[in-house]
Amino acid sequence: MSVTTQPVLAEYRAGGTDLSERRRTGIARGPVRDVPRVVGSELVRRADGGLTLGALVSIDTVATDPAIRDHYPALALAAGALATPQIRRVGTVGGSLLQHNRCWYYRHPQTTCLKKGGDDCPARAGDHRYGALFDLGPCVAVHPSTLGAALLAYDATITTDRRELSIADLFGDGRDGRRDHQLDPGELLTAVHLPEALAGERGAYHRATSRRYAEWPLVEATARVVLDGDRVAFAAVAVGAVAPVPLRLPAVEALIIGARLTPDLLEEAGARAVDTATGLPQTTYKRALLAATVTEVLERATGR
Repeated sequence: MSVTTQPVLAEYRAGGTDLSERRRTGIARGPVRDVPRVVGSELVRRADGGLTLGALVSIDTVATDPAIRDHYPALALAAGALATPQIRRVGTVGGSLLQHNRCWYYRHPQTTCLKKGGDDCPARAGDHRYGALFDLGPCVAVHPSTLGAALLAYDATITTDRRELSIADLFGDGRDGRRDHQLDPGELLTAVHLPEALAGERGAYHRATSRRYAEWPLVEATARVVLDGDRVAFAAVAVGAVAPVPLRLPAVEALIIGARLTPDLLEEAGARAVDTATGLPQTTYKRALLAATVTEVLERATGR
């Protein structure tokens, strides 16, 4: 009698800041494969009027590159606000998008959960104070990628060694509960593509945290706007740390596009951001935080 076994796929490592922690606590096991450094993987390049970021571009480069700062300011600001200078120099664009969630039940080596092959989400009935404000599915952990939320506002796409996906499709709708992203095992993210910036575009990023530096956001928001006099000609607003996936806020965008800028409008936009938030018993505090953060980021983006 012969027995066949499935090969164990190696987990890719680039900067390794998240993988190293998961291996230290024992929730990541098995072989590791360094991401191959192919031509362009560490470069920011002009492409089709927009920009292409290689998957190995550092987060620090995203924060400081002149082309990104000039044409995609909200993305640069988001990159410059996350983690620490040391991590930003080592961490990569691909790693930021594909990192695993920070839920302490998932990170604990002696607990099981949906994302570790279990049957339920222990945080839902347990301590979920940093969990979802938008309860989309069985898992209540929030997605950890600040760059993911910012790139969602920019309608970015990604390429892998197998296909091309929108950023929204990379993360899915959050209703599965078992995955932090939708890439297949062994699939390698190779690049991120940003469309051409709009003429006169402005942008801003803001996060609310429990301490000043080196802290995960309680809520965060990215905004892009184009102004036509005192009216909003275009707007894109995305938020993070409030759902299992980064979210666009189409209701907020619809409210302000074409409207005359006033303080009352921006306050209403903040309130509109939480219209569909269901919350969990321990995350209701995020309603006020998110409303204020969306108002703040729109005030910064519009210069109001």
